Amino acid sequence: MTRMLIRVDAELSDELSGAFPHLVARKQPATTTLTGEMTDQAELQGVLNLLNSLGINVVEVVTIPD
Repeated sequence: MTRMLIRVDAELSDELSGAFPHLVARKQPATTTLTGEMTDQAELQGVLNLLNSLGINVVEVVTIPD
């Protein structure tokens, strides 16, 4: 598994954050970071596709070193 951080340019509501139960949402003014373990590239792509389908722009995706 790879630990990832995904930063989006929106403050996700609790309801939207609930769409990503395996990720921890941390809200800052006008942004949210989602962090958690991804099993593979397909899982990451699924999260990114869902964010895109919700109209949420991803501004950063970072691998967090062990």
